[in-house]
Amino acid sequence: MPPCDQTPAWAALQAQWQGEGGAPSLADEFARDSARTARLSQHAPHVWADLSKQWLRPGTEALLQQLAHERGVLAWRDAMFAGEAVNTTERRAAMHWLLRTPPDGGQIAAADAVHRWDGTVRAALAEVHETLDAMLALADEVRADARITDVVHIGIGGSHLGPEMVVQALEDWRDAGRRMHFVANIDGHELGQVLRGLRAGHTLFLIASKTFTTAETMRNAHSARDWFLAHGGSADAAHPCALARHFVALTTNVEAAARFGITRTLGFRDWVGGRYSLWSAIGLPIAIAVGPAVFRALLAGAHAMDAHFLLAPPAQNLPLRLGLLDVYCRNICGLPSRCVAPYSAGLRRLPAYLQQLEMESNGKRVTREGVQLAVQSAPIVWGEAGTNGQHAYFQMLHQGPDVIPVEFIALREAGRGLPEHHHELTVNAVAQAQALMLGRASDAPEKRCPGNRPSTFLLLDRLDAASLGALIALQEHRVFVSGAVWGIDSFDQWGVELGKQLAGDLLARERSGDWAGVDGSTRALMHQLGV
Repeated sequence: MPPCDQTPAWAALQAQWQGEGGAPSLADEFARDSARTARLSQHAPHVWADLSKQWLRPGTEALLQQLAHERGVLAWRDAMFAGEAVNTTERRAAMHWLLRTPPDGGQIAAADAVHRWDGTVRAALAEVHETLDAMLALADEVRADARITDVVHIGIGGSHLGPEMVVQALEDWRDAGRRMHFVANIDGHELGQVLRGLRAGHTLFLIASKTFTTAETMRNAHSARDWFLAHGGSADAAHPCALARHFVALTTNVEAAARFGITRTLGFRDWVGGRYSLWSAIGLPIAIAVGPAVFRALLAGAHAMDAHFLLAPPAQNLPLRLGLLDVYCRNICGLPSRCVAPYSAGLRRLPAYLQQLEMESNGKRVTREGVQLAVQSAPIVWGEAGTNGQHAYFQMLHQGPDVIPVEFIALREAGRGLPEHHHELTVNAVAQAQALMLGRASDAPEKRCPGNRPSTFLLLDRLDAASLGALIALQEHRVFVSGAVWGIDSFDQWGVELGKQLAGDLLARERSGDWAGVDGSTRALMHQLGV
């Protein structure tokens, strides 16, 4: 099929944008169309989405749907759910959705894509549930052990951001008698701060690394082991404070974990990418924090969104609509950035999680065929929890020279902490969306806000496990959609490897003293480090 920018739908979208003078006036669009909100909003599992404040003209969404058809997006979706190798550069399936699929196929059992499952996919589903049961049994064991007062999860990237974000979000369901700590940065200050408040005999360490070779994770893991052995722990399995009882590995490399001294391991397959892994054994800290029943509710919410993505008609398919909107904002409207503003303190780590999900998935410049992409791909994703952001970067959103679309996320129902605050918090989110759209006129130029700045509003029923699971799956699938339009592999991350390889090379050169062939700038920086 032709590249995205050479399709008839792309040409029609550009012609509509240019022929009507660029961005429409949102105020005028609402004045002309009393049904705009109803037409551009919809319900999906656990989420209500309002797209009416985006720069969408009558007919724009129809053209975007045509673009999806011309680019084979739904066929590519079906290939993913059929277990085909949609991760083309690594020749792997991308079956993170299988991790939250019930043993009988659940709500997706009737889908055509499921009927294409071969024996490998069905065997993988059985293995998923075997691992899930083992993980939840281990979580129950830890939760029943009163001696364990602290759990330290050591990982980085997807094996860190997902569990940390979910544990924070589900604070209302946390086991109050147990503290959860998350360590990712190789900077020893982070691990050192955590360890200073712990006792070896009351601490469980979870080491999360698919290969058990991730440089940052393993450096922190070795330091944690050294601390444990220096503070009453023992490598002797018969010792009351044995390393084997206080360390668990979440990895596929059982042999390396055993050499480290860990005998309890939970694994996952190579078709689980790091940024899609919180549903797998990587979710053990979540299950320990909130319990198996809540973890299963998280999976159920995600599965409901999977079913919606697979079965809903295109015009009411929220992941499809959002992914197409992302392409429209990035390429047709020329907006290089998107701000994520969750009006929930529990979702304060969601922007960081979405940064990795979107920019690691779609921050690519070549297609699956290795051809240079002719258009821009992933936007820069960033943000902060509201209302904190209102007193920081929202100044730029309202009056800065760049137009930055905002994605507001709010909750209908309050959590358990001071619910009388909740209505005021949510009204602030609505008011900010209104202010971005309408702006403010003033005789004083410094007080003017131009308005007509686009936003999306996502409203969850509440911040519980099912709603959170649905929200995360929604974000996963929209990223898949935009990647499919651009024709890139959203499941590899070769760019991540380069810096790691060069760091390893520099450390090796430092040990050998051989700096031949190293560029002058890098050599000068190493010299400033005393090398």
